[in-house]
Amino acid sequence: MSQAESSRAVLVLAHTGRRDAVDAAVSVVERLHAAGLTPALLARDVDRLQVLVGERLNRVPLAVVGRDITLAQCEVGMVLGGDGSILRAAELVRGADLPLMGVNLGHIGFLAESERTELDASVQWVVDHDYTVERRMAIDVRIWREGEQVASSWALNEASIEKKSRERMIDLVVDIDGSPVSAFGCDGVVMATPTGSTAYAFSAGGPVVWPEVQALVMVPISAHALFARPLVVDPDSVMAVEILQHEDEEAVLWCDGRRSVDLPAGSRVEVTRSAEPVRLARVNQTPFSERLVDKFNLPTSGWRGPVASEVRPEDDGVAGTRTDDPTSHPIGAEMATERGTLRHDAAQKEDGQ
Repeated sequence: MSQAESSRAVLVLAHTGRRDAVDAAVSVVERLHAAGLTPALLARDVDRLQVLVGERLNRVPLAVVGRDITLAQCEVGMVLGGDGSILRAAELVRGADLPLMGVNLGHIGFLAESERTELDASVQWVVDHDYTVERRMAIDVRIWREGEQVASSWALNEASIEKKSRERMIDLVVDIDGSPVSAFGCDGVVMATPTGSTAYAFSAGGPVVWPEVQALVMVPISAHALFARPLVVDPDSVMAVEILQHEDEEAVLWCDGRRSVDLPAGSRVEVTRSAEPVRLARVNQTPFSERLVDKFNLPTSGWRGPVASEVRPEDDGVAGTRTDDPTSHPIGAEMATERGTLRHDAAQKEDGQ
């Protein structure tokens, strides 16, 4: 193995509060080292792992981020956990241009590339550099009060505005590109990316948006209004929410459920597409529709697949042309037979008139 290959560094991030994630992290570290790569860990993770599995960890040379290596020197980050772990990792590597490969040890794991049973394969994909990098849209979030920007943040999934008091709704106005759309009382509003459409926005009744679609989503939460439907807008639009100036009207902004800002009455939150996407390392080219079915265990019984197209030669010897014949599909044949019967019955009725 060349010196260049042996110096390749891979960031390993794990949920050290879960034993299965701890065991997975140590296993990945050992396999990376055995393949000639340098495992890199955060100092806090090294300390925690030393307490839990010090004997095994001491046998593997490690690079500590911030002391021996920088995030920018790592070629990929392996995240061992659920979607929450990947969101934490995305926050950590923000600005480092580092792709993340998630190994799902949680429940749904929409952001993960593989499952716990594929741990060895995931390490091999990294060793062989057998992955592509997918750029997922993120959003920038700005908070304004009395015409001045007082805070800013970002999110991969969503920015959610939620009521602060359990017993009260919040009254707000939503606007798109500076034009008001509607005002209502509600429990909150979710402003999401396509990636986040299957998270909080989905739970609030929003649409599922394919990751390749460039769009932003706004979903009211339990709105007391006749028109409070989810909105799908242009990715270059500005989505905004203003908290109305009512007494004791307070809300809180959460970005990816991790970063929060209090929103007193009169606050305005603006969400735009970020110029800095989140990079995910991808190996499987599974269509998103299949991932959706798999993750949510959606029923698909009775599906017979798309109707096959045929190329049929013409009687005069000219090259065949492509035809889509619905009767080639069993259901299509049944429908064609039924339509033919109906036409025959209709013709008989006309002849009898």
